[in-house]
Formats: sequence, C-alpha cells, structure tokens
Amino acid sequence: MTYRGCMPVDRREAVLESALETFARHGYRRTSMEAVATAARISRPGLYFLFDSKAVLFREAAAHVLGRDLAAIEEILGDAHAPLADRLLEAFDRWAGRYVGPLAQDVPGVLAENPGLLDDTATNAPAAFERLVTDAVSPHVVTPGAAVRTLLSVSVGLKHQAADRSEYRERFREALEVVLPSTE
Repeated sequence: MTYRGCMPVDRREAVLESALETFARHGYRRTSMEAVATAARISRPGLYFLFDSKAVLFREAAAHVLGRDLAAIEEILGDAHAPLADRLLEAFDRWAGRYVGPLAQDVPGVLAENPGLLDDTATNAPAAFERLVTDAVSPHVVTPGAAVRTLLSVSVGLKHQAADRSEYRERFREALEVVLPSTE
C-alpha cells in the first residue's frame, strides 16, 4: 500500500471521489466540509488535515476524477482489438453516460458552475477528451473533426433527453451507426 502523508493513497482517492459525488449532489455552495467528511467516513478534522479548504478539496477532487477518467478513456480507445464503434461507445459512456438519469450525480454541472475553482487538469479535460476521440476516429473517417463534433453534440443532447444510462447507450450506438462508415 502506498502512502501520501499519513493516509494510504487509496483512502485519499476514496475521499476525493466521495467529495466530488457530494459536491455534485448538493452543489458546491451548499456542500459543507462536514457533509463531505460524513460521506467519506472521515472526521472533519481529518478532512481538514488533508485539505486546507473546501476550495482545495473541490479542485483536487475534480482533477483526480477527470484525470482518472481520461486515463481510462485513453486505454479504452487504444484497444485496437475492439471495433471502433464499441470503443467509442465505452469512451462516451465513461465520459457522459454514467451521468444520465434521475439517480446520476451531476458532476459536469457542478464543474461547469465553478470554473474558477478548477485547475488546468479539469479545465482542459473536455479538450483532452475531444483529442483522444479525434485520434481514435481519424484513421476511419474522411472528416474526423466533423465526426467528433457531431458525436459530442449527440452526447450532450442525449444527456438531457435519455431517461437513463441504458437509453443513452442505445441511442448513442444508433448515432455511431450514422456517423461512422459501415466498413471497419
């Protein structure tokens, strides 16, 4: 087990993930450090030992979760053995699909509402995601920029239209059939 300071890294990561879920559920302004500590199953003094302020916790939580997601998406898209449509579906599901439906946490919303609190990792994450997708589709389509912009727009629209993650995935798969060439 790796340690940072006095806390195991995996425990610190659990606190960061729990914090972002709490911020997404209640919004940044209405989330107290007490609420985060309770959700993370850590004492409030313990939380303050790790993070000087709510702003620092929010910034680190956003950077941690988005960095982890981008690393997973890079791995998904880099799997040359899987069909492109499957890789894109999994990448977009990781990026947006899990935030669809009535029980989903509004992580993108809480991040968008508090851009001044984010670091470069979080503010650059959408562009990094777009670059990863563009790199994946470039060998397969004539106009990769247009294809990626279309898929990004579809994803945003479905996030607001789909009733749940399953519907998001089903309808995004349909969009992939329209945007991608039929031969891979």
